[in-house]
Amino acid sequence: MRTGAGRTAGAVVTPSAGEPRRTLRSETLIVLALSLGASAVSSLISFVGSLTRPGGLKDQAATLNGSYAPGRPWLDLAWQLFSLTTALVPVVLVAHLLLREGAGLRAIGFDRRRPWPDLGRGALVAAAIGSAGLAFYLVARAVGMNLTVVPEALPGEWWKYPVLILSAIQNSVVEEVIVVGYLLRRLGQLGWSPIAALAASSVLRGSYHLYQGVGGFIGNLVMGVVFVLLYRRWGRVGPLVVAHALLDIVAFVGYALLAGRVGWLPTA
Repeated sequence: MRTGAGRTAGAVVTPSAGEPRRTLRSETLIVLALSLGASAVSSLISFVGSLTRPGGLKDQAATLNGSYAPGRPWLDLAWQLFSLTTALVPVVLVAHLLLREGAGLRAIGFDRRRPWPDLGRGALVAAAIGSAGLAFYLVARAVGMNLTVVPEALPGEWWKYPVLILSAIQNSVVEEVIVVGYLLRRLGQLGWSPIAALAASSVLRGSYHLYQGVGGFIGNLVMGVVFVLLYRRWGRVGPLVVAHALLDIVAFVGYALLAGRVGWLPTA
């Protein structure tokens, strides 16, 4: 799969003389420190804290998409939109850095060149992973490896479902662009082997989900391995963004619709 500049999307690009390895190394660490690397540290601290609390992990809850200003819906909406927008800033930084390299986001397959194949592949991946992921979560929680994950705790305002969908899209763009496309590209340029780069990307993905418990770490680590292998096969993060967004939309919106109405879905 070729980019407009004649390079293969997702391929290793050797650093130029103006971009020594130490510069790329520092750049990568800064991007991670501003985004999912910081989330991994925060998640680790949260996980350790959960181990010190009374009761097992399944008796505790990890809440996503919570309300920031209960009782003040418009202020809450403003905060939700602000949080979603600022969370995308690291992606803008990555786009800027790749443009300076002469590549851009097109080099990692995050563009509009192949919308229908990206959508089709993403939907298939989401369908394959979704049921297995839910089953793994239920088992992990039942055996005490996971906290109860509460995908949303927003007020019942008109903007609830649009915000949940936007949150799912934001999560997918940040994670797949940074943890798959950008990180694998930079690690390749730094001389990491394909196996080492796969391990680093997958462990990072698992680490920033550790706040959910051991099950969250293992499940997302496995998902990370699958996503890296698919990225190397297709040379595009587009399908991965679609798959991740669909998985999160189903989780967030499905929980909002079904929580308390079906017995098999754990609630806090």
